[in-house]
Amino acid sequence: MPEAPLLPSDTPEIPDLDSYLVQSHDERARTRYTTALLNHSMLNLRYGVWDAYKVDTGPRIERTFGRPAKSGKEIYQNIKTNTFFRTYSSIRYNAQEMGAHGVIDAIERGAPAVNAAVKRHAAATDRCGSLRLNSGMKYPHYLTGMDAHLSPGGYWTERHEGDVSQALLFQVRRLSGPIGNSARDFAGVGASIATYLKRRYPDFRPRRILDMGTQEGKQLYSYGQVFPEAELHGLDIAAPSLRYGHHQAARAGIPIHFSQQNAEHVDYPDGYFDLIVSSFFLHEISVPATKRVIAESYRLLAPGGIMAHMELPPSKSCSPLQNFTFDWDSRFNNEPHYAHFRSQDYAALCKSAGFPAKNTFEITVPNLGSVTPDDYESFMRGEKDAPFHGLGGWFIFGGIK
Repeated sequence: MPEAPLLPSDTPEIPDLDSYLVQSHDERARTRYTTALLNHSMLNLRYGVWDAYKVDTGPRIERTFGRPAKSGKEIYQNIKTNTFFRTYSSIRYNAQEMGAHGVIDAIERGAPAVNAAVKRHAAATDRCGSLRLNSGMKYPHYLTGMDAHLSPGGYWTERHEGDVSQALLFQVRRLSGPIGNSARDFAGVGASIATYLKRRYPDFRPRRILDMGTQEGKQLYSYGQVFPEAELHGLDIAAPSLRYGHHQAARAGIPIHFSQQNAEHVDYPDGYFDLIVSSFFLHEISVPATKRVIAESYRLLAPGGIMAHMELPPSKSCSPLQNFTFDWDSRFNNEPHYAHFRSQDYAALCKSAGFPAKNTFEITVPNLGSVTPDDYESFMRGEKDAPFHGLGGWFIFGGIK
């Protein structure tokens, strides 16, 4: 493979991989358009569906059964032929697919240079953190049986040895602006949860932190800032994401130890970590796999260690209309485990893994970028609830060993 040319934005030792991805004018316009269309469908049109439910489907359910809708599934069964809902679903589904297709050409053009840069600078990146891959990785069917999030190839696909292009697909397709902004941190999830844990448990000083389903490890940047003395570890099943994440973290000067493993069965010893976290991970895998992941988290924690998974709120804490809205992804966005996961009792999952009932927790914490300092302090004093998940708050559940 030929040497990748250095671009003006490169640092001499470790280049920024995103700088190799250059869109044409038309490609950039398409990216902006599809992102705006997806945002419009997920915000404006979604609440238009709520209006359609309130003026049509909801009253019809009450007339038919003499009561309001009992579940999100019942709402879906009665609204699925509604013209507005079908239009919303079609627009959102197609915008989701178009987001991937709008960046594929730029990724394919830049992939040879990106892959060459990763290979050429491996020695330099290994001086900051580490990368441990498993050439014999067995991928579970719940990942290989579909293209997650309607993205061609899903999370894990490798087109050849040393490939990172699949990570680039998930990295850039969410951007509303030009390719080259790698600050994908899910609107501050890591910073919000780490800050809450530090404030809630002021004597908690983790030695090692593990992020399960880490992808490119972006959440660990924030955990490292809040807990600067902790050793950072990121675990994922997808080698392209880990290669990309290792390179970019080293470029940023953040030592993260990346490891390619299935979170159901991890090779770290018992009690190795003091904090285990994840973000939007568990609903992507099957419920039996989730149970194994939580049990493995318990094994990996040292006494007094904390497990905190940021996830979708469970069905029991949401209204039927909210559950109907959340579970759209389970039906149409290639996330088939989404609804089944949310139907679980999260505290029971933790208890079955070994966490004492009194040590389990479920709480929504404020997104640091969405609340004022005064409101945050009111939340910490127990005077005010955090905003709902996804609307200024993040739901987390877990336990203390």
